[in-house]
Amino acid sequence: MHFTLIKNPQNKFYCLCLIALSLTACQQVKSQNQSLISGLQPLPQDAFIQVYFNNSQTAEYQEYYRPKKRFGDNLEKQIIDAISQAKSSVDVAVQELRLPKVAQAISERQKAGVKVRLILENTYNRAWSRFSSEEVAKLKPREREKYQEFHAFVDMNKDGKLSTEEINQRDALVILENAKVPKLDDTADASRGSDLMHHKFIVIDNRIIVVTSANFTTSDVHGDFKNIDTSGNANNLLKIDSPEVASIFTEEFNLMWGNGSQNNPSRQNVANQGSNHKFGIKKPIRPPKTIQVGDSKVTIHFSPTSPTQPWLNSSNGLINKYLAAATKSVDMALFVFSEQRFANTLETRHENNAKIRVLIEKSFAYRPYSEGLDLMGFALADKCKYEFDNKPWYNPLTTVAVPTLPKGDLLHHKFGIIDHKIVITGSHNWSEAANYGNDETVVVIENPVIAAHYNREFERLYKNSQAGLPPKIQQKIAAQKEQCAEIKAPSSLDKVIANKALQKINLNTASLSELETLPGVGKKMAERIIIARQQKPFTSLKDLERVKGISYSKLYKLKDYVTL
Repeated sequence: MHFTLIKNPQNKFYCLCLIALSLTACQQVKSQNQSLISGLQPLPQDAFIQVYFNNSQTAEYQEYYRPKKRFGDNLEKQIIDAISQAKSSVDVAVQELRLPKVAQAISERQKAGVKVRLILENTYNRAWSRFSSEEVAKLKPREREKYQEFHAFVDMNKDGKLSTEEINQRDALVILENAKVPKLDDTADASRGSDLMHHKFIVIDNRIIVVTSANFTTSDVHGDFKNIDTSGNANNLLKIDSPEVASIFTEEFNLMWGNGSQNNPSRQNVANQGSNHKFGIKKPIRPPKTIQVGDSKVTIHFSPTSPTQPWLNSSNGLINKYLAAATKSVDMALFVFSEQRFANTLETRHENNAKIRVLIEKSFAYRPYSEGLDLMGFALADKCKYEFDNKPWYNPLTTVAVPTLPKGDLLHHKFGIIDHKIVITGSHNWSEAANYGNDETVVVIENPVIAAHYNREFERLYKNSQAGLPPKIQQKIAAQKEQCAEIKAPSSLDKVIANKALQKINLNTASLSELETLPGVGKKMAERIIIARQQKPFTSLKDLERVKGISYSKLYKLKDYVTL
């Protein structure tokens, strides 16, 4: 009697099949065993809003680029299928696009006469295969590592060289160039670009919207090409069928694309072809918009918001509104968590008996600015000084954790679940940088059917996580107290200002020493402020942007402590 051994892609079971049995019968046994292992059946999908996760335990797919069959929703296929159905238009705004099959789908629509437009982050708007060896050598370590991953991906015959044929098949940006797909980036408005053009959305035929936390790269969707053990950074994707929602996203896209660039859509790169491109805080102020989509109430807001505007009107202000309304629970799976006001709001919810659980990407969870530390009751100093508005909880959580993921994969989600029925998601990291510097999307969906999908993903990640502060970080905190003779919490002057017991500092009249007391302002920056006001007095807080080194986030930190 002969047997054959079939191994599950997750290395969790073996299935013995008699060779005499048909392959179909053997595959049925395999499928049944996989269902038992995952223990999960697909959840019902909403008629108008579908949810997908690239590491879902309810689906399985064969990857396109690696010899791997694995659990998860194929996010790339969802993107391709949505684009391929386009009859009239495809608008794509994404930070980075490296998936060749997505590029091919876009190019095919372009060749079929569909109106196609593409916006990228300026850092990723040039094909890597066009880089010279000298340019590659100048890349920062992280970018050089990404380039090497790209090189291995394109080098299909493994000869160490990139042939024209390989480039035309695997370099997504070259595929788009060959098809003459019109594209631009966030420098089209004649600026250095927004902090990041961080959107990840597609609008198809003024009706279908794809919104995701994933960049269109192998690492974000499938896994690192050179590391077969990775399954892709944990990401989610929404597919929404709504002309009303599509019009909101199209408005955002058109602001960035600009009116002038529509005059000659056949041009491949239209960055300098016209005017009215608006990125970053050059975009007009727009309040959140709420649309009823079937059984769902969908609220949409785009970043950034100028620090001169009320914080409550920003994307972070919108997120905070939902956090503050939580009565039973808040579950969060976040790449970055550094907005202090969120932590303060959550502390109030915690004191009112709401159950709070937080998952944070490990590489960001224990940095001095991480609000996860606040929630656990700890503080890390940076150069012997705590973050200005730091506030460790007196009644800390034991439910702050980092997920256990394959080495090389990251927690890239940016979602929160309120009372198991409201989902906050999109491209927007929960940070000041996203709020004040990046082009971002926040989507809030009020629908328990959709929330159930996010609840399941959170539980999957939380089940395999490590809660609390690692010994290494505890030792670092203890060492700081020993090494820093006078480890500084916010100074007494800072505290006085924070308590609003002292008058604000006037930027047009303050002395050098007074300016130096402001959070994040040292002697050199104080000198630059004085030089700038001598050239032209400040008439609004926004005028501080004339001062070198005053970023959107720094402007935000200063706004409560200065006057004119």
